[in-house]
Amino acid sequence: MKITLAIVAVLLLIGIGVGGSIVSTRNELVVQRESIKGSWAQVDVALQRRSDLIPNLVATVKGFASQEKEVFSNLANARAALAGARNPQEKIQANSMLDGAIGRLLVIVENYPQLKSNENFLRLQDELAGTENRIAIERRKYNETVQKFNTSIELFPNNIAASMFGFTRNDAYFKTEPAARTAPKVSF
Repeated sequence: MKITLAIVAVLLLIGIGVGGSIVSTRNELVVQRESIKGSWAQVDVALQRRSDLIPNLVATVKGFASQEKEVFSNLANARAALAGARNPQEKIQANSMLDGAIGRLLVIVENYPQLKSNENFLRLQDELAGTENRIAIERRKYNETVQKFNTSIELFPNNIAASMFGFTRNDAYFKTEPAARTAPKVSF
């Protein structure tokens, strides 16, 4: 009888240890999933800041280059797509459109030397450059957070807890489109 009790006690302790480990793993995955959401929120804030700067930049450029309606229209459409995006994947795609439109706007600036020396334009251009740096930093942090989560749910024994509790890979990495990798030729 004592041997049976000892075996039951040992099995109970093992069960408690395994159960505690699974619960601990689940909690860590929840923390990582929430960290992804927080990282994305930071990317979203930086994207919104850039989107808010665009109308001021466009207004300044329009004063000098009013005939460039297609570029202004593309910028407006890209901003609208970014504002209407409902999830990270749609925002990433809209951001790529906005990147291209901003690049085309900066190419136009080359044709207007007086615009390049305009104080408002220069200030807006500096703010835009600072915002682009913030976006790059937040994108990197977001991608690192997604990578950490994806790695965690693939590792053993975390993968067992992940499948038990319904955690799946997050493949919404913030990547650049191939066309956006070539910077427009602009010289100031």
